[in-house]
Amino acid sequence: MTALQEAEPRERAGVRREALYFAVRNGKLLTGFAIVLAMLVLGLIGPVLIGGAPNEYGTSPMSPPSAAHWLGTTTFGQDIFLQFVHGLRSTFAVGVIGGGIAAVIGMVVGFVAGYRGGVVDEVLNMLTNVILVIPTLAVLLIINAYLGIRSVAVQGLFIGLTQWPWAARAIRAQTFSLRTREFVDLARMSGAGTWRIISREIAPNMSSYLFMTFILLFGGSILIASSLDFIGLGPTDGVSLGLMLQNASQWSALQLGLWWWFVPPGAAITAIVGALYVANVGLDEVFNPKLRET
Repeated sequence: MTALQEAEPRERAGVRREALYFAVRNGKLLTGFAIVLAMLVLGLIGPVLIGGAPNEYGTSPMSPPSAAHWLGTTTFGQDIFLQFVHGLRSTFAVGVIGGGIAAVIGMVVGFVAGYRGGVVDEVLNMLTNVILVIPTLAVLLIINAYLGIRSVAVQGLFIGLTQWPWAARAIRAQTFSLRTREFVDLARMSGAGTWRIISREIAPNMSSYLFMTFILLFGGSILIASSLDFIGLGPTDGVSLGLMLQNASQWSALQLGLWWWFVPPGAAITAIVGALYVANVGLDEVFNPKLRET
């Protein structure tokens, strides 16, 4: 092992410590993650602590927020807070599934195209461009419209399969700049294979960029899923924040003055996606020395 290869782990550890130092002092990052974490905890423990079916009809229709019903009830007496916590869980689930699938596909395509180059790069780049120009929302509309039973998992799967191209192109560009570095040349001369070089040499040097990419894909999946839910193409076997907005619109909550039906889910979607964006800006400041506030 050469001196350069021995110094590489120490250098990475130093970079991680430096990033952690600035991360715990970045207000944008802490605020964004705090909001997302609060929503996530509420979505995870809320349904367990409260119990009951979110779509079960009640005996107090159109009740405003009170001690009995924290966010009031719908025109059918359904408890809105119970629907809200279940909707948070579904929203995070589709974000993780859709964002995770898109991130994995984007990384594989981007790394391979950027590292191998040549014909492999041309083929993968052509595939990426084809998917990129397809009207994603229109395709998702058609697919969801013809599915008999729609679930959060299926929705996340199709969102992930159509959302990866921009991530692949960005990762490909970063890989192009890293594949000619000295540490990659040393790994190549030592006989390491393509996947070993990508996983051990290139990916660790892009870890911050990959994490930020996943955050954007996560937020994008939530927005796309909420759009599908709002037009009535959401899960048929559950509840989500987008479906709450769709039901509120369908049953004239605005006209009836039932603000407690549509404000909480709309505010939650805005808060989650906005907090993810703010956190992403904070991460950019942490990982980019030129943007750090000393």
